[in-house]
Amino acid sequence: MKINEGMSAIVTGGASGLGRATAEALAATGIRVAIFDISEEAGEAIAKNIGGVFCNVNILDEASVEAGFAKARAAHGQERILVHCAVVTGGGKTLSWDKANNCYKRTPTEQIARSADGIFTATYRIASLAALGMANADPISEDGERGCLIFTSSAASQDGQVGQVAYGGGKGAVNAMVLPMARDLMDAGIRVNAILPGIFATPPMLKVKEYNEAVFDNLGKSVPFPRRLGHPEEFASIVLELVRNSYFNGQLIRIDGGIRMPPK
Repeated sequence: MKINEGMSAIVTGGASGLGRATAEALAATGIRVAIFDISEEAGEAIAKNIGGVFCNVNILDEASVEAGFAKARAAHGQERILVHCAVVTGGGKTLSWDKANNCYKRTPTEQIARSADGIFTATYRIASLAALGMANADPISEDGERGCLIFTSSAASQDGQVGQVAYGGGKGAVNAMVLPMARDLMDAGIRVNAILPGIFATPPMLKVKEYNEAVFDNLGKSVPFPRRLGHPEEFASIVLELVRNSYFNGQLIRIDGGIRMPPK
């Protein structure tokens, strides 16, 4: 899909981390970006800096998401690019040892369901609403393309560690959604892909560095090459290629420096 100045994009989770880098990279090409996030102060500042618009959106709430799309489209017109980076997750080990009671306990189902809602269901919610708008817009290429959807999955979806049943399972469900959704939307000319990042220098990881620099350094050393955490800008560069290259469709793309997660 040819990137044209003034084309519209929506980036969820655009107030920080991978989403912020993506919003900045898209805006640098001349694309008008709307940021969906719940971090209002940071989101407003970043949107202002890139000449975009901020929408205070809770991805768990249908009405909030619909209002975000309405605000973004009123400002920039129909988006042709949707990059979904926002996530709400929870979880824990399936069973963990309760020292006080000298027995195993399980992670409550409700805690796992929160991740299912914040990862899988939220991805469908955002993607289907974006696709609905794109499908009812005119094609923008001679192939009949109307837009593209890019999801953020995780390397944990394929080799999750201890305690990642909820997160890895949710991201695995996102992976499983990509190809059937691409097939659902093929007649509308909408492509669907997902990026599976490994360990990136996002705010949660940088907090690890604040509390324990040795642990942070070891995370970087666990990557085969380059032996460091990924830069958010490297994630964003994959987004740009997925937007530009219309032959990418129904794909899961790992960007992880060759890491394969050990059990712990």
